[in-house]
Amino acid sequence: MRLVNFADLEALVDTEVGVSPWHQITQSQVNKFAEATGDHQWIHVDVERATRELGAPIAHGYLTLSLLPMLSAQIMRVENVQRGINFGCNKVRFTNMVPVGSRVRLRQKCLHVEARAGGKQVVMESTIEIEGKDRPACVAESISIVYGG
Repeated sequence: MRLVNFADLEALVDTEVGVSPWHQITQSQVNKFAEATGDHQWIHVDVERATRELGAPIAHGYLTLSLLPMLSAQIMRVENVQRGINFGCNKVRFTNMVPVGSRVRLRQKCLHVEARAGGKQVVMESTIEIEGKDRPACVAESISIVYGG
């Protein structure tokens, strides 16, 4: 895990911040996400049909995107902060399906840091990769604001 001081965030611009460990997508995780969001489309939750027609059930795109906070916390920790908030995303694209049982990881590059709202707004190019696949599952510009302490 990379440790970065709040005062030094600007030094990350145009650099690869890091890569998270692999995280396995399970059917239980997909089912819980379906329950939480009400998205019970068969490609996610009907294991028999999805296996027959697609080879395996497929994780929700938004489940994949929702892994950003957990995976990014495994890449970098900013020291000397009071708090950090997720501010949103730009240009979110789901570029490949994630079959249940796959392992994914996050690769982040810092695109921009600027003073904002009493803190610093950090824009990362966040790419969720699938083990063994050339094309990633998701690419997004994730935005957070961290407040110095």
